[in-house]
Amino acid sequence: MKFIYHNLFFLLLALPGLVTAQQPNDPVPEHETFTIQSKQIGEWRTINVWTPPDYKTNPDSLPVMYMPDGGIKEDFPHMANTIAELIRQKKIKPFILVGIENTQRRRDLTGFTEIEKDKEIAPVVGGAAKFRAFISDELFAEINTRYRTAGRKGIIGESLAGLFVTETLFLRPDLFDFYIAFDPSLWWNDKYLIKKADDILKSFPATQKTFWFAGSGTKGIFQATEELSGILKEKNIKNLNWKYSPEQKEEHSTIFRATKEKAIIWTLNNLNNITR
Repeated sequence: MKFIYHNLFFLLLALPGLVTAQQPNDPVPEHETFTIQSKQIGEWRTINVWTPPDYKTNPDSLPVMYMPDGGIKEDFPHMANTIAELIRQKKIKPFILVGIENTQRRRDLTGFTEIEKDKEIAPVVGGAAKFRAFISDELFAEINTRYRTAGRKGIIGESLAGLFVTETLFLRPDLFDFYIAFDPSLWWNDKYLIKKADDILKSFPATQKTFWFAGSGTKGIFQATEELSGILKEKNIKNLNWKYSPEQKEEHSTIFRATKEKAIIWTLNNLNNITR
């Protein structure tokens, strides 16, 4: 276990954005950008928003998907382009994408930790609670004021952002209706979320939630996502509609782009079903 943890730690350090760098073939789609001053985090944050092509002519209000790693030089362009194509092909219904650009990624996306090695990944870690409060207490209201929003909202993320997505589902499931996590860094804090899952999930809400997650073949990642799948099977939570996608042929650096279409399609088309 120490060997695996050691390798994961240095993988984290070796990938500055943890696989979030924009690739050259991702054209930047038409979008809107604004800044918001967060009292929760104590800084200005840049927000990128993509709306479907007919948003200006169609009066319908739309669901919203929030995305950490949502900068123009991060995952926002390829995710917006992917969603646009899925909508064009009528594989999903239209929704709004809200990208949250990073300032201190490893601070915002990690929860508390008692592991000294975890604390070495950045000058400040453990800011997930404040980042979550920024989204729920400040950003939700701003988006609802600026755009025609209605119905469900969700969150999507990979790696550390996948950890944040999963932690939010466990600790604040009320915030979103659907959750998508690719290769979540469940090893954080000596797999705290997995070890405490039984106690945490006892108070899962009565309202229905939908959760899609995937694990690559990367050592330490795949084992943890498999464990999470086993826990969810055992718990058999009545109001949790979930699907696990084991992706052993993929690597940590490829899983997001390789599986994002099927993740979005399954999640948005299964919000009203319960899957075991």
